[in-house]
Amino acid sequence: MDDRLIGAPAEYLTPAERPTLAAAQEWCRTLATTHYENFHVATWFLPKRIRPYFESIYAFSRVSDDLGDEVADTAVATRLLTSWRAMLDECYDQPERSRHPVFVALQQTTSETQAPKQLFADLIHAFQMDQTVTRYESLEQLVGYSHYSANPVGRLVLWVSGYRDEERAMLSDKVCTALQLINFWQDVVEDWERDRRYLPADTMARFGVTDATIAGKQFTPEYRAMMVYLVDYARTMLAEGAAISGTVDRELAVTLQLFSKGGFAAIDGIVAQGYDVLAKRPSVSKATKAKLLAGALAGKFLGLFSGGRQ
Repeated sequence: MDDRLIGAPAEYLTPAERPTLAAAQEWCRTLATTHYENFHVATWFLPKRIRPYFESIYAFSRVSDDLGDEVADTAVATRLLTSWRAMLDECYDQPERSRHPVFVALQQTTSETQAPKQLFADLIHAFQMDQTVTRYESLEQLVGYSHYSANPVGRLVLWVSGYRDEERAMLSDKVCTALQLINFWQDVVEDWERDRRYLPADTMARFGVTDATIAGKQFTPEYRAMMVYLVDYARTMLAEGAAISGTVDRELAVTLQLFSKGGFAAIDGIVAQGYDVLAKRPSVSKATKAKLLAGALAGKFLGLFSGGRQ
């Protein structure tokens, strides 16, 4: 019995028998559709042949994140992430030994696309960082963290879609980093309650915001000014990166636009409540989500009938 994931959430334990490829892909698909509906919606706009690639990448990322985030004991979480990294190595070096559905499904993705192992390893590294680093001193450090926590996903999306150049990858990095930062700006209170602070210390000091401000949920003029600055920083980065959708085929462009527009909608949600993310977490309304999906559907069908690149 493979007991390397003992201590993980029960649904993530390695089965006694190696699943078939079809069963492993279904496991990943179910994880994607039950844990993050927006990912499932976005992948619907992709060519059917590459959807399993995206689902295996998502499943790998989701399990990696949960091994670090859903396990209360830091020592246990660290051990589990170390084991998960060893299982990633096994997937690449001795694929016949893999029994976890994530790695059985991922083998098809990596063998058919030659996706670099380092991108997957970087994601694990980010979750290992989370076990020891709970405060960030600067925006530069947060951008550095996003290099591991967010950017690999975007690069993998491009890679399995057939885009391997660094120019597009750098645009993708901007989108992914911006989305990571926006998520931090939304989740200030939730992160604080988990003893994490992703607001950069130097920016807080510049605007006269302290940890006590966050702990007391004190929405001061200084806090608002800081949030305006941080939101503008993320918005600019997202706008620069969003240009990537004009450089790829129409079907992939629809999916990339859906993610970037979702980021802008999240920013609009922060602005709509006067930047007060301490009172409640900003959210994207159902009406806005419907509008985004309607636009994506139009783009999908336009691509089906016109073909080619934008």
